[in-house]
Amino acid sequence: MFRYERPQSGRLREFHQIGVEAFGSDSSALDVEVIAMAMDLLTRFGLQNLHLVINTLGDQESRDAYRKALIDYLEPHFDELSDDSKVRLHKNPLRVLDSKDPKDQVFVADAPSILDYLTPDAVTHFEEVKQLLADLNISYEVDSTMVRGLDYYNHTIFEVMTSLDGSDDLTTICAGGRYNGLVEELGGPEVSGVGFGLGIERLLLLMEAQNVTIPDLDELTAYVVGIGEETSATTLKIVQALRHNDIAAERDYLNRKPKAQFKSANKDNAKFTITIGDNELANQTANVKSMTTGEEVAIPQAEIINDFAKAVSTYFDL
Repeated sequence: MFRYERPQSGRLREFHQIGVEAFGSDSSALDVEVIAMAMDLLTRFGLQNLHLVINTLGDQESRDAYRKALIDYLEPHFDELSDDSKVRLHKNPLRVLDSKDPKDQVFVADAPSILDYLTPDAVTHFEEVKQLLADLNISYEVDSTMVRGLDYYNHTIFEVMTSLDGSDDLTTICAGGRYNGLVEELGGPEVSGVGFGLGIERLLLLMEAQNVTIPDLDELTAYVVGIGEETSATTLKIVQALRHNDIAAERDYLNRKPKAQFKSANKDNAKFTITIGDNELANQTANVKSMTTGEEVAIPQAEIINDFAKAVSTYFDL
């Protein structure tokens, strides 16, 4: 890939990027899955002192209302803004919040917060994101001035930061968010999306500075099947618990029928399926099936979350 802006350390004119994109679902759980994937990936690479910052840009109605409020606030200070922000004020005033120029920072500090202009739907989406992050014990900070550099983002946006030397001087290593409407704007169908970008050159610099190496990744061990929307939080929690224990796991985000989910598990060559339905929610268990032998066993969810490998060796004769 190529960028127009002035090169900096780890930000070259020509660069390579890892891109993660998930299309077709408006679910806040998918936002969190993408964020968790970014955190898991960087942790798996061995990076330390990761710091997650999130914000929401809301839906179009939220953004339109906030755009007007921000222009109304900044226009009286037009002559005092930096030259870049003067240009941005009416084209994309949210970019003024991203300015590092001391002239702009004076006004950014007291600018209106987008969190005060969210529609009820946008509030619900963001609250669900925060709750699911908390459910996964992923620490985060909400920064209402973070807007990201591209105009097509909406709802959840995030950055993952770390430092070269363990100090408080943080650098962004990974960033992304939700971009419903972008595919259609580029000439494709109307489809929602969420994802992130991760610059490889900057990643390698940070890994070198922190003396880490890239580990090997495993094949898919478990596919977690959820039957009914009410199982979403539990299946997400199990997937993340397995991944934190270095077990490759996957789940569904399209609210598909169990048959379609099992088909995906088979296609992905999952060693086990872990099924959660109404009974399993009530009993705090999960139906675990060996895709090799066909054997099925009900196992307490706590045992799966705490040590899936031990649970498998205890309940299965493999």
